[in-house]
Formats: sequence, C-alpha cells, structure tokens
Amino acid sequence: MIYSVTGKLVHTEPELAVINCGGVGYACKTTLTTISAISGITGDVTLYTHLIIREDSADLYGFAGYDELHWFRQLITVSGVGAKAALTILSGMTVSALALAIASGDAKAFTKLKGIGTKTAQRIVIDLKSKVTNGNELLSVSASELQGVADAAAGGVASEAVAALISLGYSQSDAATAVAKQGSDKSVEQLIKGALRTLAGM
Repeated sequence: MIYSVTGKLVHTEPELAVINCGGVGYACKTTLTTISAISGITGDVTLYTHLIIREDSADLYGFAGYDELHWFRQLITVSGVGAKAALTILSGMTVSALALAIASGDAKAFTKLKGIGTKTAQRIVIDLKSKVTNGNELLSVSASELQGVADAAAGGVASEAVAALISLGYSQSDAATAVAKQGSDKSVEQLIKGALRTLAGM
C-alpha cells in the first residue's frame, strides 16, 4: 500500500493532481478541495493516498489532509457510493460539514451535490452516523459537539426547535448545530431564540 507521495506538483486538472516523485509522475485522483490547497505551492507537496485495484485498472487517490482521506475511505464503504461519488461529496463540502450533516441526519445536504440521489444520501447518513462521534481528532469539531448535534436531531424539545428552524429555511445541519450550542434544560422557545442568535453570527 502506498501511504503517501511527496514531490513537485507538475500538473493539475479537475479532480487530478500529478506529483513527480523521483522522476516518476504519480497521477492522483483527488478533490477540488485538495487541488485548491496545493495549487501554487512551489516546494514539495504531500498527498495521503488510497490505492484501488480492479481487474482492469489501478487508481491512486490522493488528499492534502489525512482527515479527507479518512472520510473518503468511510464513504466508499457505503453501498452505492463509489470512489467518484466520494470525490464529488468531498469536493462539495468540508469534512467538518460532512460530519455535521451525518450527525444531524441531514440527507438533503448530500442531494444538493451532483449525482447523489435521495436513497444514496439516506444510506450515507444511516451507515456512517455511528462512526461520526467516535472522536476523530482531525475534525475542527469535537466528538462531544457532534454528539450534541446528533442528540438535538434525535428527539425531545431540541428536535422541536430544530424543526422550527428548518421551517424558517435553515438547513437541518445548521439548525441542529445551533440548537446543540444552547445547552440543555431550556424550553423550545428559549432554544429557538438562542439558536437564531447563533445562526445570525455564523
């Protein structure tokens, strides 16, 4: 297994970066996020990689951050999500937004991306929800924050507040995140008011 490649960036195109390592150009399929992160770097760049070997091909996938590689590997375990769809998802949202969408059960966040249908989006949420709160220290949100978002979307007065915010036009991810930040032992009205103040500052 190739853990990573380090060298000069010699070519990029949408979802492809070529890294020259010791005179060999490694073509890494990648995300727009990684392309943006490494473009313009004149020194060596490092991509963390995942190799997929099939009967008729061997494709190397590379990512500027290990967190992005981690979620690529998680996404391709979901039935109906291949490597191409995983790259589309990771090109369309940050890993933190991805984790928050899964934690809050926000399947609609995925259907906004090209080629991701409703059933596939629902499978992503169902299959990966239990893995989202396992303390991935690479995310900019903590495991406790993710658990709070999951709890806010799950039931009780918090979920009522989330539903009210969704009716006002906020996404499920943003609504659940804002409600989770208000703490417990509050009424629906208090949660909504506090969440609206939080959302106004986001």
